[in-house]
Amino acid sequence: MVKVAAVTGNEAVANAFRQIDPDVCAAYPITPQTDMMQRFSSFVSDGEVGTEMILVESEHSALSACIGASAAGGRVVTATCGPGLALMWEMLFIASGMRLPIVMPVVNRSLSAPLNIHCDHSDAMGARDSGWIQLWSENAQEAYDNTIQAFRIAEHLDIRLPVMVCLDGFIISHSIGRIEYLEDEEVKQFVGEYKPLNPLLDIEHPTSYGPLILPDFYMEYRRAHAEVMSKVPEVVLNVTKEFEKLSGRKYGFFENYRLNDAEIGLVILNSAAGTSKDVIDEFRERGIKAGLLKPRLYRPFPYKEIGNALKHLKAVCVLDRADAFGGSYGPLFIDILSSLYFHTKKPILINKIYGLGGRDYLPEHAELVMNELVEIAKSGKVKSVIEYIGVRE
Repeated sequence: MVKVAAVTGNEAVANAFRQIDPDVCAAYPITPQTDMMQRFSSFVSDGEVGTEMILVESEHSALSACIGASAAGGRVVTATCGPGLALMWEMLFIASGMRLPIVMPVVNRSLSAPLNIHCDHSDAMGARDSGWIQLWSENAQEAYDNTIQAFRIAEHLDIRLPVMVCLDGFIISHSIGRIEYLEDEEVKQFVGEYKPLNPLLDIEHPTSYGPLILPDFYMEYRRAHAEVMSKVPEVVLNVTKEFEKLSGRKYGFFENYRLNDAEIGLVILNSAAGTSKDVIDEFRERGIKAGLLKPRLYRPFPYKEIGNALKHLKAVCVLDRADAFGGSYGPLFIDILSSLYFHTKKPILINKIYGLGGRDYLPEHAELVMNELVEIAKSGKVKSVIEYIGVRE
């Protein structure tokens, strides 16, 4: 039986953790993630889970403890955001390089300076090539669903890689929305019993983690990591199919919203996609063929599939909630550009930077961009490839 509730994104993810009952959780509080771990620690204190909750002195220590617990043979979780994720930087590569299936929600927050506790995507974008799988979420329901699926993906014996589940700080983490919970037993059965692989605590079969590798083998190891990543997309699709049978909710590499017959389109991540869909509906009512693509699996990036989904359009705007100093264009824009590179026929692309530091993304911003795309589709001319929108003059 489906349980419908009105909850925040943080509460939804904390409940997913409760239903899964991991062995170990090491965490450090940082806004706007704090509420998630506080709620989960209450489940630990109340005896609703058997998780060993480790309170540490920093995010670097949190992921270090998770790495040790995962290498020892446990099912392990943590959560962080913004500067906390930045402080974990060294350990991100160690967790993925050791192929440890840690699941970590990232409540997207801007990076200093200046200090800002609100949403943008600069934290996860900075970590996008650290060897972690990344799943992105539009709302609390998707954050909950992605968290449950993340365990199956991370722990698949062909993968064994850590997963970040990204959700927008405050916009999703603290806003109350409608969610459909699965039954506790359904979640437990879907995720299954954890199967340790080469655990350090198996003294009958001694294992070494993190040995020194010199130039004669390091490159081969990194290539092997890349080869494992190449297997992720198929596993993701298989897991989504099983999840659809259980929940009735369908997922893939990305969401295609009214895109199949579209002439102009937006590409945008997470919560801003909902606002954009409303504007696309309005343009459709005016007879303008508009659509949207919302990436879900961001690493490894499904270049082929996304390129095929966008190649027929006349003009596309990629909206980034992060900027890339020195890279000129936003990180999502660069990936979308790459996905279309090998297509002879492809849309004209423009890039808009929006919503940094929690600046509101409003329907009027989406409408402004869509009107510009209409003109580009007609004339084939672009005034500026990249522009910051919603900036006060």
